[in-house]
Amino acid sequence: MSSIIEVKVPDVGNVPEIDIVEVLIQPGDVVAVEQTLAVMETDKATMDLPSSAAGIVKSVHIKPGDKVAEGTLIATVEISDAAPAPAESVP
Repeated sequence: MSSIIEVKVPDVGNVPEIDIVEVLIQPGDVVAVEQTLAVMETDKATMDLPSSAAGIVKSVHIKPGDKVAEGTLIATVEISDAAPAPAESVP
């Protein structure tokens, strides 16, 4: 079983909008937690936008040149709900 989650722009401090300068993912890519999905830039700094989930990218909602703010949808990611089976205990 799997589920779809939304990956959104986290709190970026006191900046109302940030420019997306590079998108590093596309639908079908497998991503890990903390993997960089995109690069954002303000007048003062460039920062990576990390993934908050591991799974398969189903859709990407940003492109270079977009302006985003906290809470903007970046991508949807399909994650597996299946946990590995517990190891059998040996008496």
